[in-house]
Amino acid sequence: MSMTEAGQGRLKGVKVGFIGAGAMGGAIIRGLLAGAVARENLIYYDPDPARQKQMGNLGVKAASDLATVMQAQVVVLAVKPQVMSQVLAGLKDYARPGHLIISIAAGVTLKTLEAALPESRVIRTMPNTPTIVGAGMAALAPGSRATPEDMALALELFAAVGRAVVVEERLLDAVTGLSGSGPAYVAVFIEALTDGGVKMGLPRHLALLLATQTVIGAARLCLEEEMHPGVLKDLVTSPGGTTITGLHILEEGRFRGLVMSAVEAAALRSKELGKE
Repeated sequence: MSMTEAGQGRLKGVKVGFIGAGAMGGAIIRGLLAGAVARENLIYYDPDPARQKQMGNLGVKAASDLATVMQAQVVVLAVKPQVMSQVLAGLKDYARPGHLIISIAAGVTLKTLEAALPESRVIRTMPNTPTIVGAGMAALAPGSRATPEDMALALELFAAVGRAVVVEERLLDAVTGLSGSGPAYVAVFIEALTDGGVKMGLPRHLALLLATQTVIGAARLCLEEEMHPGVLKDLVTSPGGTTITGLHILEEGRFRGLVMSAVEAAALRSKELGKE
């Protein structure tokens, strides 16, 4: 597994096209506009008028058809898995050996992508929703024809909207169950923390602020200070204090086991969806 460093400059001068400019595609485009890719080197195709208006406000050029967007060297397929077969069929006549095609569609395998685009280099990715605010986590799996330079470029692309790692494709279901579905688990935890605060008398808006900032702060300590979660837990937990009392309740409720089971169930469901 390898990780990227932002700002290597591989994307400078590279034309990047997007098929789909919805929540995820639009978020990546906005991240790239912050400096990784020049506005004139970005193009997208999306028939939705609302998305066209959003992209127009950003000054990103719209392609009138798939042939035009495929003039880019790097093309991101930011469409739902349900329409991927239709999109791939439309791309077949335009995909060339010079193309690097990056798919963000969950469950669409490298085998499927490479069979539909037999001449092109392909990378499959699993980004997550915090990409929208530039705090995403993406895992990238290389196709059989993808080069180390392709992977470095793709890592830099996703580093523009968060962090990115390279994994084997067989691990993408586990990634889906953890970081793909994980924002929903964290949202439920924030909501539960908030409700706990409300139960003990805090106004809801204040409880929500306390809960959300607490989660952000704890996560930043683990990520930026490389503090192991167990060390952070012990740092907050004093003998006979409030925190150990609260932790005891979480342990009695099998909190850790439930979270582990949630990741496992989501990963297994991802595997099933891939087969479907």
